[in-house]
Amino acid sequence: MLDKRTPAALPAPFAKYSHSVIVPAGTRMLFCSGQLGIDPLGAVPEGAEEQADLCFRAIGHMLADAGMTNADIVRINAFVTDRAHMAGYMASRDRHVAAPPPASTLMIVSGFTRPEFKVEVEIVAARKD
Repeated sequence: MLDKRTPAALPAPFAKYSHSVIVPAGTRMLFCSGQLGIDPLGAVPEGAEEQADLCFRAIGHMLADAGMTNADIVRINAFVTDRAHMAGYMASRDRHVAAPPPASTLMIVSGFTRPEFKVEVEIVAARKD
């Protein structure tokens, strides 16, 4: 069983994430490359929330392919190109993570390979079979 933790000695997380996650020995792990907000036909929605939804949809496909679910996510690294995109990303993330939530980091970056991209999300998942 994964142990998602927020130690009492630390302040509560600012959002829906855990401060730490313990992954026990013998656990299968999945590392997903960063996913951008692009649909299978190559369309990129304008909004950060819609792009984040596409990122999490792609991650969901990788999790399913590995016999995992969103509940198995232990770490999220997310990148947005502007503080204005944080709320949209966080709304999408909160819909896609299970309780208790994984460890998570959100960074503001200067850009991605194409200027229309506003969000990129990568995850680590673990499952004890």
